[in-house]
Amino acid sequence: MASNSAIEWTETTWNPVTGCTKISPGCQHCYAERMSLRLKAMGQPNYAGGFRPTIHPNMVELPLRLKKPQMIFVNSMSDLFHEKVPAEFIRQIFEVMNRAYWHRFQILTKRAERMLELSAELPWASHIWMGVSVEDQAHHFRVDSLRAIPAHVRFLSLEPLLGPVQFNLNGIDWVIVGGESGPRARPTEKSWVTEIRDQCNRLGIPFFFKQWGGVNKKKTGRKLDGRTWDEMPNAIPQSSKGFVPQFALSYGD
Repeated sequence: MASNSAIEWTETTWNPVTGCTKISPGCQHCYAERMSLRLKAMGQPNYAGGFRPTIHPNMVELPLRLKKPQMIFVNSMSDLFHEKVPAEFIRQIFEVMNRAYWHRFQILTKRAERMLELSAELPWASHIWMGVSVEDQAHHFRVDSLRAIPAHVRFLSLEPLLGPVQFNLNGIDWVIVGGESGPRARPTEKSWVTEIRDQCNRLGIPFFFKQWGGVNKKKTGRKLDGRTWDEMPNAIPQSSKGFVPQFALSYGD
């Protein structure tokens, strides 16, 4: 597990699955693919296959060994609902997340149809947050699938944001927006971002602006209208049975 993750909206990453395949325009310049090939070249055994989808049974129980409560992003280097990940393995991941009740888990997928198909078989404890990644208006159907599952916290990652979007945000608990970063990064227009932020503000949905992106994301930064937007849903541990979600806002400078 990677503690102190560089991803602004999480703390730790956990990758019982690595590798993926491209299914939509947001995948074109995938950071996980670049990183996987780099780790393969470094001799990291979990990336011996490069970016080929691979399950790692030896990684499944790692959250149980991490005793300090963490916000854990599940499969930052893959997609848990990829068609090559067996349904039984997905169920094992959910079983471990349920046992590790002191953490909060964030799952993000572009395979919204498979997520919905398997959702009735999965134990959706309140500390398991489920999100879909949507890059443009053409893939709004992922939001509809997300709304239909029984997760306690549902969130959107609109990154890389490749065009203006107008979604029905009813039933959504958190929205992350970010521009594409790295080589050949495609631009994100400010108006696309502010329209989403304003809708979130009207509906009382926490809004998190991750970055403007570009070839040098540190130079472009992550301020929008002179400030950072680090709003998140919060969950407070109440008992050994799990978390009770509550609404909270956390503002940056």
